[in-house]
Amino acid sequence: MDRAYEEDETRQLVLDLGLEPVVPPKSNRLEPWEYDREMYKKRNEVERLFRRLKGFRRIFSRFEKLDVMFIGFIHFALAVDMANLC
Repeated sequence: MDRAYEEDETRQLVLDLGLEPVVPPKSNRLEPWEYDREMYKKRNEVERLFRRLKGFRRIFSRFEKLDVMFIGFIHFALAVDMANLC
């Protein structure tokens, strides 16, 4: 769930499915709700990781035929990403 989908109906559907939405309400919302800020930070970290991985054309195009090669390249990309963050 993202801020673009914060309508009451969508939020209720997510809750009915047994999921916990961890998106903050928009600033102009009349009845804002509480959300888990730490979980939202972790969700954001995962989304940023996937954005960085998309920079490796081989991953998002899935050039590799074998799963083991694909996983190997993901590990390589993560190692390069971690080296760039340090």
